[in-house]
Amino acid sequence: MEQHNPSIREEALALLRRGLSNRAVAEQLNVPRGTVGWWLSEDRRQRGVTYQRPTDCPRCTGRRFDAPAYAYLLGLYLGDGHIISKAKQHHLSIFCTASWPGLIDAAEDAMRRVMPMPNVRRRSRQGCAEVKSFTKHWTCMFPQHGPGKKHEREIALEPWQQDIVKAHPWEFIRGLIHSDGCRAVNWTTRMVNGERKRYEYPRYWFTNVSDDIRQLYTDTLDMLGIEWTHCTRHGKPYNISVARKASVALMDAHVGPKH
Repeated sequence: MEQHNPSIREEALALLRRGLSNRAVAEQLNVPRGTVGWWLSEDRRQRGVTYQRPTDCPRCTGRRFDAPAYAYLLGLYLGDGHIISKAKQHHLSIFCTASWPGLIDAAEDAMRRVMPMPNVRRRSRQGCAEVKSFTKHWTCMFPQHGPGKKHEREIALEPWQQDIVKAHPWEFIRGLIHSDGCRAVNWTTRMVNGERKRYEYPRYWFTNVSDDIRQLYTDTLDMLGIEWTHCTRHGKPYNISVARKASVALMDAHVGPKH
């Protein structure tokens, strides 16, 4: 490591103790950021200070947070999200189809509204985008995290999460549809004046292998007065359909198609 005047090191440490960031100190003193970080680490070690990364986790700090954004993010997480929580790797990932840039933006916005402090990045994969927020505290916000796949373990909301879903049910439904659902146009035939004609109608589908997550979805639909049916396709009972005209109109008003 390049040697620097001890006075520069002491000036850097004084600035850091006043709360300036490594980047700001490095730029002010024209010193590499890595050197500033090393000085800070060594100074803490010599003083016996244990570093705790700052957090704005609402569960740990009691900070108020954007509840509607959380309800939406909860739906995304239960559908297409997962949390990595290892010794040196902690992040929440939401996977979005690349053809829906509006959904990708909405996922990132929801993460930032719930916890503004963690770094958020996008990673392009084949056919999809991964939106990642880096902090170990997503396990505080999503206690449903655990080993294995979601459909292989119990998924139940804690009382504080239930309160948020009750207060913001449409945001929760929108998150679930944006992750594991869609708005599609179905068709059938019917007799009109003695002639069989094709009839098209819109329908919302939600598909999830977890019985618990489907139950959370249908319980919330019931709360909102949305009529739904359980559909078995190809022998698999994983599909929930909303096809009644009035219910579809409500879904269109509050959810709408992905974009």
